[in-house]
Amino acid sequence: MLKLSRMTDYAAVVMARIAREPESAHAAIDLAESVQLPHPTVSKTLKALVRAGLLESRRGAQGGYRLARPASDITASDIISAIEGPVAVTECSHADGDCELVNTCGVADNWQRVSRAIGELLGSVTLAHLASTAPLRMPIQLPIQAVSLYSDEEADGGAPDKDSSAGSVVNGMSGR
Repeated sequence: MLKLSRMTDYAAVVMARIAREPESAHAAIDLAESVQLPHPTVSKTLKALVRAGLLESRRGAQGGYRLARPASDITASDIISAIEGPVAVTECSHADGDCELVNTCGVADNWQRVSRAIGELLGSVTLAHLASTAPLRMPIQLPIQAVSLYSDEEADGGAPDKDSSAGSVVNGMSGR
């Protein structure tokens, strides 16, 4: 199961709360109370979000946390990366990945495509979307093309061509 950590979920909740009142400075203790999370957890999350450049913090009587840029310019991918690091489904599917099987596994390129598609989708969902009480409109068009595992001839019911490569794309659809 692909699943975000609780800290990442909490980060999105805290960011959405701040985004609903972007003109205000938010104290950590007030945020913790409003989202019903422990103060130490919220403080730790806020520090990570400041380090990632998603929030600004100011000390003093008028201090608190504010968005570093508009909610429409912060993506779900930004929030996830701030807490978890780069979005990747396997070790080999991001630039810093290191896998001893990458030269022999035969699926690394496809996992990289999956990771890229997930990253693009998460990059298309903004904090403004997350902060909205309205659900995201569906269907969201996925940034990938379906790929057939059959040659064009096989997809049409013919015999396989021994020299043709599997994995053709037929008008962005799998042909099945």
